[in-house]
Amino acid sequence: MSMKKVVIGKISAPHGVRGEVRIVPLTDFPERFENLKTVFLEDDSKMELESVKFSNKFIIAKFKNINSRNDIEIFNGKLLMLNRSDIPSLPEGEYYNFDIIGLEVIDDKGSKLGKITEVLKTGSNDVYVVEGKKQILVPALKKVVKEINLVDGFMKVELLEELD
Repeated sequence: MSMKKVVIGKISAPHGVRGEVRIVPLTDFPERFENLKTVFLEDDSKMELESVKFSNKFIIAKFKNINSRNDIEIFNGKLLMLNRSDIPSLPEGEYYNFDIIGLEVIDDKGSKLGKITEVLKTGSNDVYVVEGKKQILVPALKKVVKEINLVDGFMKVELLEELD
């Protein structure tokens, strides 16, 4: 059985002729690429990183044993992942989006409202998209989100009147 994987980037295109590739970071922490030695592809195969450079919106990476443009082209569009267990913990009360997405949302009376399908970045605070009988947008605020329990897979919320 394979461990839970987390997507951190997507290979977009070759870069130059020596086997380097452009990666679109799909993480809030692109700097994590600096210290990575190994990533996984969707099929669970391992890729060892030889070097990483940052360039505008992309990361330029070189994988071991990939030495030409032709060698790397077959990986275009592939997602790069890490084991969930290899991702550092956040401080108490902070959560990665991939841990929040999929949580069951219940209100303060215990009624199930749906599951979180997306986290929207709004600037001032995140907003959780909850899909159930109807779509509900839940602001990620302490006065609304009363409990997040990753072990049991739920988020308890106290909805404001205007959200009901």
